[in-house]
Amino acid sequence: MKTTYREAMRAALRDAMQRDERVFLMGEDVGRYGGSFAVSLGLLEEFGPERIRDTPLSESGFVGAGIGAALGGMRPVVEIMTVNFSLLALDQIINNAATLLHMSGGQFNVPIVIRMTTGAGRQLGAQHSHSLEGWYAHIPGLRILAPATLADARGMLWTALQDPDPVLIFEHGSLYNVAGELDDDAGAVDIDKAAVVRHGDGLTLVTYGGTLPMVLEAADLLAAEGIEADVIDLRTLRPLDAPTILDSVARTHRAVVVDEGWRSGSISAEIAARICEQAFFDLDAPVERVCSLEVPVPYAKHLEQAALPSVERVMAAARRAVGTNG
Repeated sequence: MKTTYREAMRAALRDAMQRDERVFLMGEDVGRYGGSFAVSLGLLEEFGPERIRDTPLSESGFVGAGIGAALGGMRPVVEIMTVNFSLLALDQIINNAATLLHMSGGQFNVPIVIRMTTGAGRQLGAQHSHSLEGWYAHIPGLRILAPATLADARGMLWTALQDPDPVLIFEHGSLYNVAGELDDDAGAVDIDKAAVVRHGDGLTLVTYGGTLPMVLEAADLLAAEGIEADVIDLRTLRPLDAPTILDSVARTHRAVVVDEGWRSGSISAEIAARICEQAFFDLDAPVERVCSLEVPVPYAKHLEQAALPSVERVMAAARRAVGTNG
């Protein structure tokens, strides 16, 4: 069937709520307004205000309420409008949701799913545009998902709801309008493994989320220059599927990591470090990284685009890795 990323997310929510009466959605404007990005449009009319719950503008408050509901046996899906606003709930996410299982000696799981929009490229200003999922991937006790495809947008939520521990799902804002084909029987997907979405033996390109379409475009252009690349969609940032990355590097002997986060202390730094630690003697060139420039994301369109990873920057890094001009 023809669908969009947004509609696939909505179908995932509807399916989960139909299958399990413990599942409910809560967050700012998720009900009457239909969600800030229209993901929950129509669900209030279908499931009612007890299961599609509009909340006050207090991220710490409603994330805390979601944690309490999870401890009480419910399966809450909490929507935070953007990743930047999730910083107002850091105490709840990091000091409570991520730690209660360990601090209780294994007595209390927190089966909460927290969804939020991430990423730039839409001229929404610095306080709505950063990619902070790499920060959360630093935290033990959390699982971090970054669906980049229609199949993952449709299928990751149900699998996440089966996890007894907190799961954060980062949805890149540039993907909501992406359209494509999705199997009529599309459903739950594995969230433990990365996916090799393009195969080649000259280079490994590693990315996730909103940068995947750009990296695939770069890979197609590189193929025209004779550089065939593996493209790996990480899908899950914690726990990281290192074996899939290392297996690819063992074949291609070169790697470029593309990450919309800032370079310093980023998930790309972790991936590059693991490659160097575990596959150093497979490398024929240093690991390259393509990240956002280390500035707050600008509002002006030309400055925003200049600050973000691009097809051209990915291709230049790839050429350097294989030893051609770049």
